[in-house]
Amino acid sequence: MDGTVHSDIPQQQQSEPRREPPAESAETGPDPRVAVGRPPEAADGTAETGTRPPATETLRRLVKPREWHELPTPLAIVRLAAMRDGLREHNLHDTVGAGGEGDRKPSGRPRPRHRTYDGSGYDAYDEDMGRAGTRFDRNAPLEMTFPDAGRMMSPSPREISRRLLRRRAFQPAPSLNLLAAAWIQFQNHDWFSHGDNHEAQPLEVGLRDDDDWHERPMRVRRTRPDPVSHTRSDRPPTYENTVTHWWDGSQVYGSSEERCRRLRTGEDGKLILEDGRLPQDDRPGLDGIDLTGFSDNYWVGLSMLHTLFAKEHNAVCDRLRAAYPSWGDEELFQTARLVNAAVMAKIHTVEWTPGILSHPATVAAMNVNWSGLAGPRFRRRYGRVGDGEVISGILGSPMNHHGAPYSITEEFVTCYRLHPLIPDEYEIRSNRRGELVDRVDFAPIQGAGTRDAVTRYGMSDLFYSFGVAHPGAITLHNHPDALRNLVRISGEHLDLGTVDILRDRERGVPRYNAFRTMLRKPPVRDFHGLTPNAVWAKEIEEIYDGQIDQVDTMIGMYAEEPPKGFGFSETAFRIFVLMASRRLKSDPFFTDHYTPEVYTPEGLEWVENTGMLDVLHRHHPELAPALAGVGNAFSPWRRLR
Repeated sequence: MDGTVHSDIPQQQQSEPRREPPAESAETGPDPRVAVGRPPEAADGTAETGTRPPATETLRRLVKPREWHELPTPLAIVRLAAMRDGLREHNLHDTVGAGGEGDRKPSGRPRPRHRTYDGSGYDAYDEDMGRAGTRFDRNAPLEMTFPDAGRMMSPSPREISRRLLRRRAFQPAPSLNLLAAAWIQFQNHDWFSHGDNHEAQPLEVGLRDDDDWHERPMRVRRTRPDPVSHTRSDRPPTYENTVTHWWDGSQVYGSSEERCRRLRTGEDGKLILEDGRLPQDDRPGLDGIDLTGFSDNYWVGLSMLHTLFAKEHNAVCDRLRAAYPSWGDEELFQTARLVNAAVMAKIHTVEWTPGILSHPATVAAMNVNWSGLAGPRFRRRYGRVGDGEVISGILGSPMNHHGAPYSITEEFVTCYRLHPLIPDEYEIRSNRRGELVDRVDFAPIQGAGTRDAVTRYGMSDLFYSFGVAHPGAITLHNHPDALRNLVRISGEHLDLGTVDILRDRERGVPRYNAFRTMLRKPPVRDFHGLTPNAVWAKEIEEIYDGQIDQVDTMIGMYAEEPPKGFGFSETAFRIFVLMASRRLKSDPFFTDHYTPEVYTPEGLEWVENTGMLDVLHRHHPELAPALAGVGNAFSPWRRLR
């Protein structure tokens, strides 16, 4: 495809087979179809063996093409744009043909003016695109996504957790605060969930004699199978996203009408809040959990943000009610939801992402994604300039799926395995004077203990405490102990380090070198090429028995040396380059329907004038002293003395 396919082109044209990627170039790297690990040809035409004459090595370093992050910022932005175009063309793969349910069905109805409860009906030629209960697609070609059943336990995922992931000493990410860790989980719950894991035929992980895990073997539930039966044995397995694929605030509002109705007062469009708190979820087995749109893996960090954006929704309702007194509950609710979801998407795009990826080119690129080179002031005064994304940003531009129906992908899920962000110990401090109130580990502030912890400490102290604390760095040997022996609210014991490795293997995510090559990055040739840390290189080589091509993608990404200012690997970043803009560009409510007629002039003004600091000031004015002089709400706040 040429990357210009519009959503209103008939579906048979959107499904046209893609061109094969180019074999290799200095910009794109090797062809991902080439067998991973094959020694590439050296400059003198001989096979690369890992050793070069000194003169050859010096020449290679002198003529080596510069990476995008090594270029001056304007050139780096151009390179990033070219990278995104290549990813759009070669790394969007539709999995619907992997089952027996038939072709995608046209909508047969006008595109809705507000978000639907289950995310359906946004595309005229695909009623179910992005709907809750539809499949994850892939960034890797489908032929690369068959799970290798013979290597599911090779090497042992538990030993990887024990020897490569286990936190030896807390490694902080000093440029961020702990709110950044809670935020990304809050956003993940809007984008993807594989649902409750399958209890039948669990994966069994063998344990070493010195392993003190409470059961032998360790049993890990399998990912819930795709409910659509398969009829073709030549296709890889697929899995269902149980929440909407869209950036629609479904973690706050739910992914079904039934769920959403339970969260609403039924008057003035508002969500239920009781004395400034979300109510208790009254479903069996959810003691201590808030009633909200999506509450899996709940803890105080999520409770803080779910409550904050329920308050923000109600504040938008008040603004709309003042402007449109004749509106009923449904019109107020649906419009406020549009505005609140856009505020969350904006915060993530222009605040959280530049906070964790603080390279000048990525900061500029994310702002261009949202408001273009001309910037938000120009757009407010003069409107959009043309239909392109560069001058005026994606907002209000024509919707475009770039040749593949929109969805979240399995590889995108893999890149968001960011558990090292979570500390094991938390200092709770007073928001008034900054003194230490309590020191607590993770267990009492998660699951069934969540609401009691919020009651005990209060939202104000929790927000301040998170604002002045650091999350963990996303790297090896920094996976929290609390998550490597987690007791869920159901009573299930999990080592999430082990589970993370198994999930990628189970779902057919290519291993690290194959993952790089499908993104047109050169494979690493040896373990010292994987990481500059010689100790880590030796440890990884030992556990993978010298087989560089068997290194799991998560391990490779944790081991990489990231670009300057980056909080995670450049390999993961390539998936974000593609999917960050796609979540906006495929959504009619960020493109064709981002208009005053749909959002109202007041709603658009709210989005334009609101950032995370504004949301915090609006609902927690007592935090103003700690926020004084803070430019990004996800960077460390001012410590009070």
